[in-house]
Amino acid sequence: MTSTGLPESLIATLPGSAYTDPGVFAQEQEHILEAMWFCAVRAADLAGPGAFRTVQVGRESILITRARDQSVRAFFNVCRHRGAKLCTAESGEVKRAFQCPYHAWTYDLTGKLVAAPNLTKMPDVSRTEYGLASVAVREWLGYVWVCLAENPPPFDEVVQDVVARLGDTESIEHYGIEDLDIGRRIVYDVRANWKLIVENFMECYHCATIHPELTEVLPEFADGYAAQYYVGHGAEFGADVKGFTVDGSEGLDRIPGVTEDQDRRYYAITVRPQVFINLVPDHVIFHRMYPVAADRTIVECDWLYLKHVVESGKDVSRSVELFDRVNRQDFDACERCQPAMSSRLYAKGGVLVPSEHHIGEFHTFVQERLGVGRPR
Repeated sequence: MTSTGLPESLIATLPGSAYTDPGVFAQEQEHILEAMWFCAVRAADLAGPGAFRTVQVGRESILITRARDQSVRAFFNVCRHRGAKLCTAESGEVKRAFQCPYHAWTYDLTGKLVAAPNLTKMPDVSRTEYGLASVAVREWLGYVWVCLAENPPPFDEVVQDVVARLGDTESIEHYGIEDLDIGRRIVYDVRANWKLIVENFMECYHCATIHPELTEVLPEFADGYAAQYYVGHGAEFGADVKGFTVDGSEGLDRIPGVTEDQDRRYYAITVRPQVFINLVPDHVIFHRMYPVAADRTIVECDWLYLKHVVESGKDVSRSVELFDRVNRQDFDACERCQPAMSSRLYAKGGVLVPSEHHIGEFHTFVQERLGVGRPR
């Protein structure tokens, strides 16, 4: 037995309240989702100047748009006059400016205040100071990442999550993710805490039980060890498997940069706090989570392929169906766990078996961000 009273093979999880308490979730919004780099949108969704998307980052609605110089800008989606939400649509396009529907304060694509009723009679009002409040922005892997912190952490923290999984940055660069196109996007509304989804993605102890299609393609997953358990390891396709498809049939054109060592292998990466990246030779599956409540998470999943594959209209359904099934199986499992997080039997949490011990690092990360110690 260890000092925690558990056998050496087991380590404690977070307590049940970590998945149900609105107060804990509010702290996670403040100290994790709003304080770290958050992957918000695919850059291609902002096709040209004036294209925009609004996303929920922690407690804040964030407006992301492309300016006339093609740069990406992000702002708090709040009018500086009386606090009305500037854009209520999830996506759209404006010609030159955003206008508040309440009092018509108007901002250009750089956030500058350019018009308002009687503004010329208020010469002491700075068009810049009373412009939209900006948010830090970076583009990486073809996605727009934002950080709401007043002093954002180095973006290298994001990159290091990839390095910790793959061993280097070159391995992910071989897939040219920024140059791929979206072949399919599916949005899932999951009635479960975001951490349950992260934990599920990180382990494969459940794979033999709920993922028959996935273990047919990746037989080693039936042994219970996820690819993320090992640094640099990619799960190998089965001997008779031709592609990462629902029936193991031939996939699509291989991404040119993929090396021979990476061919016929699957790599999974968790980028904290809310991104999953799945790499296979002919496509990339990119998940973004938007935690909206202690017991609800929106997950937006993109299947990315070579441009000519998408433009030619090739059938991507068999590769989409494989991971769509995996997603639905996983999310169903998370939703099965969520109600039990409130049980008196889970007040002190559960346990992790050896093949799940690496999830303990994720729990430590959460606790450290919230400034509290590990459970038990």
